[in-house]
Amino acid sequence: MSQIGEFLIALMVLLGALLGALSAFGLIRLPDVYMRSHAATKSATLGVLFILAGAFLYFTFYLEHVSAKLLLGIVFVFITGPVAGHLNGRAAYRSGVSMWEKSVHDDLKPALKRERERMRDSRKAEHSEKG
Repeated sequence: MSQIGEFLIALMVLLGALLGALSAFGLIRLPDVYMRSHAATKSATLGVLFILAGAFLYFTFYLEHVSAKLLLGIVFVFITGPVAGHLNGRAAYRSGVSMWEKSVHDDLKPALKRERERMRDSRKAEHSEKG
């Protein structure tokens, strides 16, 4: 178990580091905020999860200590990383940051237009009731 465990731990930490490097490369090379957010969210989250899982396995098998802090860290990163990426993309879209010119499809544009029209109509109705 010793050599297999060491190999598994090293593999997880190395894979996490490679995913972190891939995330940094994506942040530098990708053309717009939406693609950069995707790169940072997906690969950085997975990279941190692999590194924390490798550390958890090390503590469990070699130090014979189950770390609740590492488990909480894994859960916290797994939940908050994608949520933060989604909220960054949503904030960028709603503030009018344009997509890359080679992006071919925008699913949110018609829905956002309908929502803005509905809000405008409800404000007009509310304003006419007061006046």
